[in-house]
Amino acid sequence: MMMETQDGVELCFPQLFNTSCRKLTSPLFEVLLIHILLSSICLLTVALNLLVIISVSHFRQLHTPTNILLLSLAVADFLVGLLLMPAESIRNTTCWFLGDIVCSLYNYLSAIMTVASVGNMVLISFERYVAICDPLHYTTRITVKRVKFCVYLCWLYSVSYSLFFVKDDLPQPGMYNSCYGECVFNIDNIVIDIDFVLSFIVPFTVIVALYLRVFAVAVSQARAMRSHITAVTLQHSVTPKAKKSELKAARNLGVLVVVFLICLSPYYCLLIVGDDWVSVSSSFVIYMLYLNSCLNPVIYAFLYPWFRKAVKYIVTLQILQPGSSEANIL
Repeated sequence: MMMETQDGVELCFPQLFNTSCRKLTSPLFEVLLIHILLSSICLLTVALNLLVIISVSHFRQLHTPTNILLLSLAVADFLVGLLLMPAESIRNTTCWFLGDIVCSLYNYLSAIMTVASVGNMVLISFERYVAICDPLHYTTRITVKRVKFCVYLCWLYSVSYSLFFVKDDLPQPGMYNSCYGECVFNIDNIVIDIDFVLSFIVPFTVIVALYLRVFAVAVSQARAMRSHITAVTLQHSVTPKAKKSELKAARNLGVLVVVFLICLSPYYCLLIVGDDWVSVSSSFVIYMLYLNSCLNPVIYAFLYPWFRKAVKYIVTLQILQPGSSEANIL
């Protein structure tokens, strides 16, 4: 049974009477509802992104530059659902019983996943830009090998860059905690300003600029097709069918990017305002950022026929059959 203070408030660690945090007190119904909701989103995030990872990795037809980028994004989303969502649920609904070292690792991983997701979105936008605006050089400039190399660089940058967020916390875990039983993510104001520019303003500007150009060319191509201008005249070597396919891919990935920016914006707005990290508003924007990891594969399911077909193969265990990796998914 929890030891109580003189004012009747329960402590997280009764044996540490003078240094323990007070236990959060919420109605049982509210706590159960939050846990059920967050657990459902967590399981859905893990399951759906695992399906994306298996689909792109297993089926040879899906080994394209675009899908390699989606695979990298799915890996980040999968780790968010597997590691970060459960930890965030614990951090905001009860006492932190996992220790200072795990708290520091959680803070570090959350920074890595955020930066990696932003980097993947920039790569996706650039890939679509080349596919739509410079299709003649797409096959030579955007190859699977080059895309994989860019993905590796993206993750290496994320791991290295995120060290600035926890440069003090990792060597001395728990140094910013005011009591035992909490997990605080304290970021230096200078680091916040730099990160706001490097991880939000610059990527946001690049993504918007690339997609404005993509959609300008897409509208031009759509008008040309409606006017019966031949593909040879417009793009020299791209058929109307190929153009239609690329335009659809640009639209689908555009939806992905827009949803991501909507989920990401409140997070960085809160950072720059400097709200308290343990406030309700802080928890809300972090949940919203993590919710994007669940929405991404849902978007795939609605917009990509190959994903629905691949899921059918996986669920019915047809992927265990010899030669299933060569199946016609597209």
